[in-house]
Amino acid sequence: MSKALYRKYRSKSLDEVIGQRHITDILSRAISVGHVSHAYLLTGPRGVGKTSVARILAYAINDLPYEEDSTNLDIIEIDAASNNGVEDVRDLREKVQVAPFHASKKVYIIDEVHMLSKAAFNALLKTLEEPPDHVIFILATTNIEKLPATIISRTQRFSFRPISVEDAVEHLANIAKKEGIKIEKDALKLIAERSDGSFRDSISLLDQLSSLVNTDKDKITVKLIEDMLGLAPNESIDQILSAVENKDLNTLVEILDRVFDEGVDGAVLISQLTNSIRQKISEKPNLLPLLDALIDVTKSPQPRLKLLSVLGMAAVPKTPPKTIALAAPAREISATIKELEEQAIVDFPTETDIASADTTTLSGPLEPESEKASSKLDWSKLIEFTRKNYIALFSVLSKCGYQLDGDTLTLYTCNKFYKNKLDDSKYSSLLSKCLQETGVFGLNVHTIPTALPPKDSKAAAVAVIMGGGEEVSVESV
Repeated sequence: MSKALYRKYRSKSLDEVIGQRHITDILSRAISVGHVSHAYLLTGPRGVGKTSVARILAYAINDLPYEEDSTNLDIIEIDAASNNGVEDVRDLREKVQVAPFHASKKVYIIDEVHMLSKAAFNALLKTLEEPPDHVIFILATTNIEKLPATIISRTQRFSFRPISVEDAVEHLANIAKKEGIKIEKDALKLIAERSDGSFRDSISLLDQLSSLVNTDKDKITVKLIEDMLGLAPNESIDQILSAVENKDLNTLVEILDRVFDEGVDGAVLISQLTNSIRQKISEKPNLLPLLDALIDVTKSPQPRLKLLSVLGMAAVPKTPPKTIALAAPAREISATIKELEEQAIVDFPTETDIASADTTTLSGPLEPESEKASSKLDWSKLIEFTRKNYIALFSVLSKCGYQLDGDTLTLYTCNKFYKNKLDDSKYSSLLSKCLQETGVFGLNVHTIPTALPPKDSKAAAVAVIMGGGEEVSVESV
């Protein structure tokens, strides 16, 4: 019976371990100078070489040759998943007292050590802290967060990294060449990407695919992998994202229906979309909100409908609602009721005034009222400067109206949310910096959580009576 490829090509020395040089170099130096710890902890995701390194290390410490099928009475492997009780650990504590048979050190490799019970950890603690001189422990786990801090602190910890796509592709290509497996370069990359940083999974997948083709004639292709794993074609993934960016909801729905009709699982499609966006995010930062929304789609009891909802919302054009005076937020009033009543008597608008006020607009900030103020502050210049240099401040400031009265700059933020933003020390200090960098100094900035009041006194009176308002252009409506 042929041996599985992942076993056949398992590393047999620290130098052969791929993608973990930050660990293997340290261990090699330590062994060469005889600086060996009494306990090691190997952590990291599955399939990245933890168990292989543990075995290689055990044999290297004893200066013994290591092969895949090597066995030695003084190197004991324990699966904590099936030996996780306190009695198992107590039995281990008794056996560690026995000297090694042939090797210089007795090495215990405890795999998936996080599976030990709390009582078992407590029983192991003392032995792990002060083992006999002839005993070394090598613990391995994929879930470091489940280990008690008391266990971690008594070991030398080494954190394994997921295997990069580049390293995986190179290693898979070498195996394919040795095994006479014909495979496309893009197919190698797809295998590496679908293995999520696990060497073991990528090699197992290559092994499985090789049994589907005649190695003398046929070649492993991207299409074969997509069909076998139930993946959506890369072309479909690109079309979905293009439809979202182009706000083409009809095309988006058609592509999703086609992909699902082809039998692609919702969770698989979500994984492909997030992976594709992650690769393109530097070029297309506008997809960040979509990436964030996709993360939780798999948690939905109906992932297909949730996916359609998330993608559909991203594909719908966002048109800001038109603002009319009666729908505007109330203006901040500091006068007394008596003063307002007197103003209403003196300045109560006629029908002509109201008609005139309806044609007044404010689709953007008012111009400064005096030449002196204008020479101090160029609002357009300030907005453009923040757009180019401080986009977060620009997103708030560009929605504000303003009035300049001497050395006081009043910003009308339209709502409390933007007012709180600008009042925050982070934003206020940044605004002060931007003012100075555009040549404006010595202004006192005051914020009001309403729209900029109409400049015309009659229109202002209308706004007061109607509960506040903002000038809008009839032509722009």
